[in-house]
Amino acid sequence: MALAFWYEFASTYSYLTAMRIEAESRSRGIDVDWRPFLLGPIFKRQGWNSSPFEVYPLKGIYMWRDMERQCDLYGLPLLRPDIFPQNSLLAARLAFSGREEGWAPAFTRAVYQAEFGEGRDISRPELLAGILMELGLDADTLLARAGSEDVKAALKAQGAEADRLGLFGSPSFVTSDGELFWGNDRLEQAFEWEARLG
Repeated sequence: MALAFWYEFASTYSYLTAMRIEAESRSRGIDVDWRPFLLGPIFKRQGWNSSPFEVYPLKGIYMWRDMERQCDLYGLPLLRPDIFPQNSLLAARLAFSGREEGWAPAFTRAVYQAEFGEGRDISRPELLAGILMELGLDADTLLARAGSEDVKAALKAQGAEADRLGLFGSPSFVTSDGELFWGNDRLEQAFEWEARLG
C-alpha cells in the first residue's frame, strides 16, 4: 500500500502537507510515494498565467491569512517570500531525481522550510546546492543530473501523468485504486481511503 503525494514547490499548502505527512504515514503503516510535479502547464491549459492566488487577489489575501492560522496550528514557521509564486523548476527536477535514491522527502522538506519557513528564493541554484550538501549529497553531480535531458523528459512525463489522473492543484493525493483527494485538509481522508484498500 502506498499513497501518492503530488506536490508543487510553489504551493503553500503543500508545505503544510510535506511537514506532516510522514508522521501520518508512520502512524498508519502506509507508505508515501513522493511525486513532485509542475502546476504551471496545468494552469496554462486552464487559461491562467499564474497561481490562482495571484489571478484572484482576494483569494490570495485569504490564503496568506489562512496559512498564518494553519502554520500556528501545526507549529510551523511562516515567512512570506518576496517572490510568489516562485520558479520551482530546478527544485522539482532535483526532487524527482532523488526519488529512486530515497532522499527526495528530506530534500523536499528542506526546500519548503527555506521557501515558506524562511522566505528564501528556491529558484537559486546555490540555495538548492546548500540544501543538498546539508543532506550529505554531492551537489555538483546532482545539479548536473537535474539538467540532463533524461530528468527533463521524466519530469515532463510526470506532468503528463498528473494530467491523466485529473490533477488540478497541489497538494493532491492519489490512492492505490485511483481515488483523487485535493488539499492539505484531505490528507487524513486520503490515508483512511488507502487503509480500506489494504
